[in-house]
Amino acid sequence: MNSGPTRNLDPPTTESISRPNQLLSDWRICVLALIALWAVIYMAGLSRPALLDDADTVHAEAAREMVQRHDWVTLYANGIRYLEKAPLMYWGVAASYTLFGVNEWSTRLPLMLGVLAMILSTYGLGRWALGGEGGFDSGLVLATALGPYLFTRFLIPDVPVGLWLTLTFWLFLVSLEQQKLEQPKPARWTCWGLAAVCALNVLTKGLIGLVFPAGAIGLYLLLTGNLRHLLRLRLLSSTVVFFAIAAPWHILAALRNPAQGQVRGFLWFYFVNEHILRFLNKRVPRDYDTVPLLLFWALLVLWLIPWTVFLPQSVREVPRRWREFRMQMTRRQRAYLLFSLWSLVIVGFFSLSTRQEYYTIPAIPAMALLVGGWLQRERTSAGDSRERRSGRISSGVLLAAGVIMAVVGFALLMFSKAPAPGTDLSDLLRKHPQDYALSFGHFLDLTPQAMGAFRVPLFGFSVAFLLGTLANWILRRRGRAGAGNAALVAMMVVLLACVRIAFGIFSPILSSKDLAMTIREQYRPGDQIVVIGLYENASSLNFYTGIPLHSLRAPGGNMWYGTQFPGAPRVFETQASFVEMWKGPQRVFLWAEEDEPPALQGLVRYEVARGGGKIIFSNRPTTPASR
Repeated sequence: MNSGPTRNLDPPTTESISRPNQLLSDWRICVLALIALWAVIYMAGLSRPALLDDADTVHAEAAREMVQRHDWVTLYANGIRYLEKAPLMYWGVAASYTLFGVNEWSTRLPLMLGVLAMILSTYGLGRWALGGEGGFDSGLVLATALGPYLFTRFLIPDVPVGLWLTLTFWLFLVSLEQQKLEQPKPARWTCWGLAAVCALNVLTKGLIGLVFPAGAIGLYLLLTGNLRHLLRLRLLSSTVVFFAIAAPWHILAALRNPAQGQVRGFLWFYFVNEHILRFLNKRVPRDYDTVPLLLFWALLVLWLIPWTVFLPQSVREVPRRWREFRMQMTRRQRAYLLFSLWSLVIVGFFSLSTRQEYYTIPAIPAMALLVGGWLQRERTSAGDSRERRSGRISSGVLLAAGVIMAVVGFALLMFSKAPAPGTDLSDLLRKHPQDYALSFGHFLDLTPQAMGAFRVPLFGFSVAFLLGTLANWILRRRGRAGAGNAALVAMMVVLLACVRIAFGIFSPILSSKDLAMTIREQYRPGDQIVVIGLYENASSLNFYTGIPLHSLRAPGGNMWYGTQFPGAPRVFETQASFVEMWKGPQRVFLWAEEDEPPALQGLVRYEVARGGGKIIFSNRPTTPASR
């Protein structure tokens, strides 16, 4: 018998039948508690620090120019066509700019709302599949996990991808239960909703919005011997819904950006270059790096901290035998099988492709659901059950990690010294430019001397980790698993606050905002800004000044493709054209990462500002009139 049709909707808990009014009250309390936790963690410091160079301000600038140009089809950044990405995230930020103006918090607001929606969707799916307590625990795990917080410090679409996947797999599980003998097909709203969220996912990050659901759902139906369920999903009308949502932007983008002469059009660049060739590590230009495979797998576990220690026993609940797949599985078993496939498909896909540290973030809701379901089972089990013993062992492992972290943290505090007032953090770093193509590459520059600048967050992080893991261990040994979870939640609130403070201290290294503000004060119409290196290395100059940047380097990076179109602004300068510009009548600001850049050898230059390891030179002296 396959796992699809079932008459047993196996309600989540007995309590949900006997006390429906209390269940409704609990539902409201759970949602309010998750919203409050999200607000404390994610909304605090929404306007700080400054937006960062590279992806953060490149994406923010694309949204700003969308509003400025009144063009919601073709993305532009630095005045150049920017056709690499799907548009939904940019639409959200552009809408925020339209409502609230262009600033840091309006840039981050849509992404933070996406985090809230993902948390609540995870809670809803967990509640439906695992019971009220399992759903709430799943929401807590996701809201306090390290990875989603880290990768919402800059503007990338991976959290919304996680949201759409959560809704997609929820609707798929619902479709399995709606399939009954007297109702051979799931409800229209279920099938059309499934098509709609897949379409929104495609508009968020391209074809993986289809690849990930198709891979996980296809494997599920294959393992359970229920492939014919695909035919019951109202394929004709669902396909119409999918294309009605996903196709218009792609069609308009292709029409407005056709092939022109030697320049291949949008369809080749977006689908072939950005999807197929990137997967094969042959994208043009190749201006990115990839995380080593073993590190990539290890980081997936790291992003779930501190709940990682409960993952092994959570995975043990996943059906693993062929006979189990073909049995009449319960709702919980079906969900656990799908959650595991959800994670495996994402990790497996990027194991065969190029990968960044954050590419596994869309799998975190699945892992949170696996852990949340086990935490619920542990809390409701008998006093000396296998679950209770396993929880105590895991809490001991976590305590050991807390002790090690505290020892390392206190050692760094003991041997590091606070830098003298006015010290630029960049002077204490050791640069590793070969690693900067990775999203956290700059953090490898930290040295023991530089850690002195982080004494406050380091102390808070070390103490919180030690006390939180100790409290969790004590409470679980006393049989109070729920209180142990609460201790870990409180610990993560403090830890993530310390991460936010440390990120703010480090942000001048990653952002050129202060330099941009200096240029804005001195800028006069006709002045030019030149960057030594790629545009994205100093893209915050463009965002905060609104002035297009020139790049002193060979064509490449995010601007390469857009500059191939006829009539595109010239943004790449050669040494000869730069010298001519420098000696010309207009003022030129030059952004550099070294005191004496070779490009200025033999040229008169004046230092305008410096900070964060970056310097602004000019070919004209600063005068009182230009201040």
